[in-house]
Amino acid sequence: MFKRTSIVQDTRVVTVADSSVFEIGDSATMTLRNNVLAVQRQAEIFFGNEGNLNDYPIFSRPRLIPLIDENLTVTRYNLSPFIRVNHISIVGVASSSVLHIGSTGIIDAESRIKHIRQLLHT
Repeated sequence: MFKRTSIVQDTRVVTVADSSVFEIGDSATMTLRNNVLAVQRQAEIFFGNEGNLNDYPIFSRPRLIPLIDENLTVTRYNLSPFIRVNHISIVGVASSSVLHIGSTGIIDAESRIKHIRQLLHT
C-alpha cells in the first residue's frame, strides 16, 4: 500500500452513525455492515410480531461482489509525499460509509435497508 502523509487543518463532523467510521490514520482493512428495517406508519400501531430481519429476503440474499479478471497497471507520480487539506465539513456519515483521512488497503462495506410505509386507507 502506497502511503502519503495527510495534513488536515480543520475537521468538523456532526454525526457518525450506523456502522460507519471516521478514521484518522492508516488502516489495513475496514469491514462495515448495516442492516436496517424501517417501518413508517401513518397511525401508531404495533402488532407485536414485527422486526425479524429473517422475514425479508433482502437481508439473507448472498452479496453480489463483482469479479475483476483483467490486469490493471497503475502508475503514480506524486510531486509531494503530503496530501494537504484546509477544511473538511461533514454533516453526517451513515449506513456503512467511511470518512477516512489516511491510507486504506481494503474496504468491505455493505448496507441493506428495507423501508416499509404503511398508510391508512380512506
